Amino acid sequence: MSSDERVVSFRPRTIVTAAALLVAVGVVLWVVWVSRRVLVWTFVSAFLAVALSPAVDAIQRRGLRRRGAAAAVVYLVLIAIIAGLGALFIPTLVKQTNDLVDAAPGYVKDLTAGRGPLGFLETKYHVVERVQDAVKGNGSGRLAGGATAALDVTRSVITFIAGVVTILFMTFFMLLEGPAWRDRFIALLPAGAQGRAHRMAGEIANTIGGYVSGNLLISVIAGFFTTIVLLAAGVPFALALGLLVAILDLIPLAGATLGAIIVTLVALTHSLTSALIVLAFFVVYQQLENHLLQPVVYGRTVKLSPLAILVSVLVGAEVAGVIGALGAIPVAGTIQILISDWLQHRRPAPPPDDGLTTDSGLELPASATAANAP
Repeated sequence: MSSDERVVSFRPRTIVTAAALLVAVGVVLWVVWVSRRVLVWTFVSAFLAVALSPAVDAIQRRGLRRRGAAAAVVYLVLIAIIAGLGALFIPTLVKQTNDLVDAAPGYVKDLTAGRGPLGFLETKYHVVERVQDAVKGNGSGRLAGGATAALDVTRSVITFIAGVVTILFMTFFMLLEGPAWRDRFIALLPAGAQGRAHRMAGEIANTIGGYVSGNLLISVIAGFFTTIVLLAAGVPFALALGLLVAILDLIPLAGATLGAIIVTLVALTHSLTSALIVLAFFVVYQQLENHLLQPVVYGRTVKLSPLAILVSVLVGAEVAGVIGALGAIPVAGTIQILISDWLQHRRPAPPPDDGLTTDSGLELPASATAANAP
C-alpha cells in the first residue's frame, strides 16, 4: 500500500446510528405527507387562535378571569355577528346566487352561438370548440370520469364540513391551552432567556393578530364598495358578486385581480357601459388598496417590504396553495422577528462604565477618583 493512500474506517455503531437516523427522517417525512390535511387544519387553527387571543386577553383584563369563559364570549360574539349578517343578507344572497346559477346556461348558450357581449370569444377565438376538443381528448373514460367527478365532489364537501368543524374545535382548545403550552415551553429555556422568549412571543402574536384583523377589514371594504358600485351601475347579482370579491380579496396580491376579472365579465353581460364603469372602479380601487390600505396594515403589523411580501406570497402559494398564500405574510413576519432578535443579541455588549471621563476625553479609574475625593 502506498504511503499516499489513506484508509477511512467507520465503527459499526456509527453506521447503525446513521442508518437509524435516515430511517427516522424517512418515517417523519412519510407521516407528514400522509397527515398533510390534518397539519393544514392545525396550522389554520393555530393561526386563528393567535389572532383571537388578544380579544380573549382583553375580556380577561376587564373582569372575566376564567379564560374558558372569555373564549366562549368571543365565540358567542362572533356567532352573533355572523348570524346577524346572515339574517340581513343571506335571503338576498341566496336568491341572487340561484339567479346567477339559473342564468349561467343562457350565457353559455349565447357564447356557443356567438351572440351577446361575450359572443366575440366564440366568433374570433373559437373558445367553445377548443373546450370541446379538450373534453373529447379523454376518450372512452368520460362516463367513468363523470361518476368519479361526482364522487370527488361529494367527498370534497364532506371533507370541507369536517375540516370546518375540526378547525372550530381546535381553535377553541388552542385558545384555552395556548398560553399554558407557551409558558411550559418557555420554562424549558434557561432563566436568562425566558424574558426574551416572552417578548418575542408577544411580538409574534401581535403580528399575526394585526395581520388577520387588517386583512379582514380590507376584504370587507373591498366587498362593500364593489356592491355599491354594482348597484349603482345596475349590474345584477350585486350582493353575491360583492361577497365573491370580499372572499377573493383575502388572498394577497392576486385575489383582488381575480375578483375584478370575474365581476367585470359578469358586468359585460349586462352592458358595455356597466363593464367600463366596473373596470374603472377596480383600477382606481386597487391602486388605493395597494398603495394606501395594504401598506398601512402590513407596515404596522408585519413590517415587511413590498418585495419581501411578494416573494413570501409566491413561495407560500407554490408550497401550499391558497392556504400557503394566506399564511405566507405572517410567517415571513415571524421569521423577521426571530432574525432581528438574534442579530440584536448577537452584538457584543458595550464595555461597563466603571470610571469618569475628563474634559479632555481621558477616562479615570474609579479608585483614583475615590482617592482624590475630599
